[in-house]
Amino acid sequence: MSLATPVLALPQPAESVFLLVEKHLEENGFRIIDRDLKRPWGGFFVIEPAQAEFFAQQYFPGVDFESLRITDNLSPKILMVAPGQRLSWQYHFRRAEIWRLVAGTAELVTSADDTERNHQVLAMGELIRLKQGERHRLIGTKEGWGMVAEIWQHTVPDHPSDESDIVRLQDDYRK
Repeated sequence: MSLATPVLALPQPAESVFLLVEKHLEENGFRIIDRDLKRPWGGFFVIEPAQAEFFAQQYFPGVDFESLRITDNLSPKILMVAPGQRLSWQYHFRRAEIWRLVAGTAELVTSADDTERNHQVLAMGELIRLKQGERHRLIGTKEGWGMVAEIWQHTVPDHPSDESDIVRLQDDYRK
């Protein structure tokens, strides 16, 4: 990674982790335009879309920026997954995603259908490409927080994806 990333080992309360990550992002020139730090699984920071190329250079070194474009619209984001928590088993109609674990630890489950199949521990710096419609779930490990750089690759130019473009097949927090 070209940026020094925060250390996210246990034990750290959520507030401390979020402050550390926010400071890291701002010190490295990122403009945070939205955040949700109250998700039961952790939270996220949305970075100014105009900074997508800068974000890609920092968190996805070696990936040709033009290869990330499905349309002209990209949305950079940082996901923070708490130890032992997991996001919903989900997919999206209007976006593909590219991920990279940039700090801490995390796991991922993927599948082409509704059955959770392919489980993997993410390696630091590993590039993950999630296709539009591919089922996926990010999981926090017992070892500490996970920080994942994510770029939404909008697939419908006249109707970009947003938080409502999540089809939740299973959610631990909305039983």
